[in-house]
This record gives sequence, C-alpha cells and structure tokens, in this order.
Amino acid sequence: MVDIDYYEILEVSREASFEEIKKAYRKLALKYHPDRNPGDKEAEEKFKLINEAYQVLSDEEKRALYDRYGKAGLENQGYSGFSQSSFDDIMDFFEQVFGGGFSGGFGRRSEQKYPLDLAIEVEISFEEALFGTKKEIEYSYKVPCEACKGTGAKDGKLTTCPECHGRGQLYYRQGFMTFSQTCPKCEGKGEVAKEKCPQCNGKGYEIKKEKITIDIPEGVDNEDRLRVANRGNIGLDGRRGDLYVNIYVKEDEHFVRYNDDIYMEVPVFFTKALLGESITIPTPRGERELKLKVGTKDKEQFRFKNEGFKNVRTGRYGDLIVQVKIITPSKLTQEQKELIKKLESSFGIESKPHEEKFSSIFDKIKGWFKK
Repeated sequence: MVDIDYYEILEVSREASFEEIKKAYRKLALKYHPDRNPGDKEAEEKFKLINEAYQVLSDEEKRALYDRYGKAGLENQGYSGFSQSSFDDIMDFFEQVFGGGFSGGFGRRSEQKYPLDLAIEVEISFEEALFGTKKEIEYSYKVPCEACKGTGAKDGKLTTCPECHGRGQLYYRQGFMTFSQTCPKCEGKGEVAKEKCPQCNGKGYEIKKEKITIDIPEGVDNEDRLRVANRGNIGLDGRRGDLYVNIYVKEDEHFVRYNDDIYMEVPVFFTKALLGESITIPTPRGERELKLKVGTKDKEQFRFKNEGFKNVRTGRYGDLIVQVKIITPSKLTQEQKELIKKLESSFGIESKPHEEKFSSIFDKIKGWFKK
C-alpha cells in the first residue's frame, strides 16, 4: 500500500500551524473544485485528496496519530478517509469548512450545472484609469431553463442513471483497495434525462443579456478586478452570483505607468538646457512649468510630487517623473557654425583641447612600434 503524504498534498511543512493548514486547504480546495474544473477527473481526484488531508490535519488527535504511524495508524482506528465516501459526503465536508452560506458560485454538482459567479473583461484607456470613469457594459449570463426547470430533460423528466444505478459514483477494486470516481454518464447526479429538453438542448440553462453601468475607481491598474454584487449567473434556487470585471488598461503613446508613478519624456533644445530656462510641458493633469537647471544633461529626470496615479488601496498619489531628451541640430548654416565657434572661444576653450590631453597616449603608442 502506498502511503499518502497529507502534508505534501496541502503543500505545507510538517511544522505548519493550524491557520497555515487551513489557509492552504481553502486555496487548493477552491482551485481544484469540480465546478471550476468541469469534466477534469484528475482535478476531481485531487479535490478529494485535499479534503481528506485537511480532515486529518485539522483534527489534533488524528494529526498526532498520522504523524506517528502514518495513514495505517488512522485506518487501524477505523478512519478510511474519503475512499469509500460518496461525492455528496465530500461536498458536505467542504461546505462545513466554508460555512453553509458560502456563495462563491459552487453549488452541488447534482443540482447546479454552472457556477454562479461570472467574470468578464473590460478595456479602458490610460486616461480613464488615471481619473476613474463610469462604463456601460453589456454581457451575457445564465439562467435556469424554464421549460425543464434546469434539469436539461424534456418536461423535467429524469430517470435513474443506468450506469451507476443512482449512486452518482462508480466503485471498483484493485487488489484490497477500493476506488471510486464520479459517474461520467450522469456527472454525479444519479439521474439522467429520458429525453433532452428541446428548448435548451439539454444544457439546463439559457443565455440572457444585460446592460449595467459600473464605476471604475480612480487609479485602477491593469489586471485589477472589480466585484459587482448580484450580477452574475442565476441559480436553480433563485440566488444570483457576483460579476467580476477584469480591467485591462490600454497603453498610452506619451505616458508610461510604473506602479503609481507616471513617466514621460520631454524634448528640450540644447540651448535651453545650457541656459537653464523654464519651459511649459503638457502633463496628464494639465500644463506644468518645468524649471531646467543650467547645464541640464540628457536623460536627467525631474519629479513632480503627487502628480501620478492614486493608489486604490492606500489613497496615496504617485509622482510624475519627467525625463529630458536633449535635442541637438543635425544641420548648421555657415553663420550658425561661426556663432558656435565664437561661443566656444568665449569660454576660453581651444578648438582641439583633446589633442593635448591625448598627446602622451600617442607618444606611448608610437614607442611600441620602435621596439
């Protein structure tokens, strides 16, 4: 018999606290929940093992027994895990952990054919992300088919599944071990349609469209997610899930966002950089005066405090960072050349100061060839 490492299943260390174990369980149970992985048998088996591991490691007495003797020690005390349990038993345990009022879009597979929560994507501009906006969106959601009451069967008439005989699980033995899996024919419901519902073609739901206006807050970032309560799919019991709006922000031609800061490049003619003049620049929040220093260098940065994005969590504003790009003329008239030479002379700089600086290096190199 291959022993199961419950700690490895929950991806925690053997010294993990109860809170760490519970946190790991909640994360993995949601990840591998059958409603998030429809038809994935591997995910379903993983879900069972995760629940079994948590049932042991969350119980102080069972955990101590397991730490000392392994799974064999538990079996000697009459605990067999979920190996012979129905899927409903596993779901009962899952709901006990998350609470009976858990409404994350996970219903019993025997009742609900689709998750209640719904996610869509919305693309907004750089400006809309900076200042916030209201956005009208149209999306599709699911409702139970009225004709078949969500069963997928014509007139709602179901019959016992001939494959699993109503149990929803198939059991088989390998040596002295018993394994179970969800019945593929009825998907764990124990019942199948005598005849497909003609209105929904056996799906059990219909698609409806809705338009709503959502508030996108100032400072929202790319891949942020907004929750709109009670705007998701509608379940068999009339409950409605939530709508999750995934935000995608289009890139801007002139401005770049990094965390809550905004970066922009400003072209500056070299004479203005030399003189340290002030220039007016267009920023996302309007015109601002950029005071250059005398001899401003290429790629030098100037910071405008609190001119960036508002952090949606802390409420603090980032900065606007302006990077200078020195522009030099590519062509000069004869008159301009003479003026530049006069300017150069006025500083007392020789036309070829580098020759004197490099003379010793030239002499050294010439010496190499005399040897």
